[in-house]
Amino acid sequence: MKKFFGLLGMSILGGVLTLVGYKTFFNDTVVIEREMPSKMQTVQTSYNPAINTIADDVASTDFTLAAERSLNSVVHVKNTAIRTQSNPLDIFFGNRNGTRKFEQVGTGSGVIISSDGYIVTNNHVIDSANEIEITLNNKKKYKAELIGTDKSNDIALLKIDADIDLPYVPFADSNNVKVGEWVLAVGNPYNLTSTVTAGIVSAKGRDLEGNGNIESFIQTDAAVNPGNSGGALVNIRGELVGINTAISSKTGSFVGYSFAVPSNIAKKVVDDLLEFGAVQEALIGFFPFEDKEGNIEGVKIARIDEESLALKSGLKEGDIITKINNVKITKFSELKGQLTTKRPGDFVDVTIKRSGELLNKKVKLSKREKLIVAKSFGWQLKDLSEKDKKKSKVKKGVKIVRTADERNDLTGYIITKINDKEVNNAEEAAKLIDQLSSSRYANNLIELVNLKGEKEKFRF
Repeated sequence: MKKFFGLLGMSILGGVLTLVGYKTFFNDTVVIEREMPSKMQTVQTSYNPAINTIADDVASTDFTLAAERSLNSVVHVKNTAIRTQSNPLDIFFGNRNGTRKFEQVGTGSGVIISSDGYIVTNNHVIDSANEIEITLNNKKKYKAELIGTDKSNDIALLKIDADIDLPYVPFADSNNVKVGEWVLAVGNPYNLTSTVTAGIVSAKGRDLEGNGNIESFIQTDAAVNPGNSGGALVNIRGELVGINTAISSKTGSFVGYSFAVPSNIAKKVVDDLLEFGAVQEALIGFFPFEDKEGNIEGVKIARIDEESLALKSGLKEGDIITKINNVKITKFSELKGQLTTKRPGDFVDVTIKRSGELLNKKVKLSKREKLIVAKSFGWQLKDLSEKDKKKSKVKKGVKIVRTADERNDLTGYIITKINDKEVNNAEEAAKLIDQLSSSRYANNLIELVNLKGEKEKFRF
């Protein structure tokens, strides 16, 4: 019996000890985990929660602020030109001299860029106008003064004198415009004043085929129609990113594509017109390789004039320009777009690819020389410099800067005589060549000095 009670006591004592141990080592631990959870490790990621992304997208498609800021700064432009027309019936009946004068009216848009009344529009909107009238969004009308034009970039600068500070659109940096970004076109299509349309930037650095100049347009799908020319292309903050200029259409109406001169180019043209009265064109100073196959990403240097600043800056024939001031260049129109915003004497950082290696060169931009074109041959001519005369050992002549015919490349040759007549300047030589080419006489002779200093003769 005593043994039984001893075993029972030991069992009870063991149970008590077990219960105490459980409470101590298990129950307390569970309670601690619930009351004081361990801190999770923080990991930084680039992930944005969907709700925030959606909120940002919704905010970015609210165009009311941009429309409000730009509507009152876009004006209606009316140009009146006096035309003369021949009338055969007047001659037949003996009335006057067979001509009559009449007014031709054109309309477009313009953008106020300063509170004192400077207005940017397209050159083709006011071309040949005898009188220009501006109508503000509040219906007030003003006579405008033409300050200057740039035909190659299709930009014109006007000025009106108002008795108040005018609302204006600030310039944005068009280099920062992104493909896919929302933009608004503001203008007066079909004389419907104060019209706003929205779209996205479809492409940048666009060069239009069939256009006489190599451009660098911003392409957008915002609806633009006749009358929108000269109007504003603005971002969602109401800042000017371009001047609406052209549409691609077989009908004359919008079919999905419109084009704008980038704001950086427009601003530079305006600054030049105000300071110099004419646009200051800047060049790197080389002839580009014509990449017909489209295999080159960038602009390949085909030839550099020996007097070019590009040569002195370390550029070589065969180099491929890939960046200007760290802006990527894939084609010549993009290169031209960057240079159009610069002036002669400015320095640019040029990134080139040479033998697979990327190199950086600082190049001083040169001024575009006035080149005269002999249209019959497609020759670009310029007057001889003293260095040209000394090298070729001639006293008079004209230098062929570029030829259109690759098979008979006379680039660098010096024209000394045309039909035994000495030529003194490029304008005289081009005029004489074109006259002789259009005549029936087919035994004309041009005397030249080639790159080796030897005399050659060219018959046509």
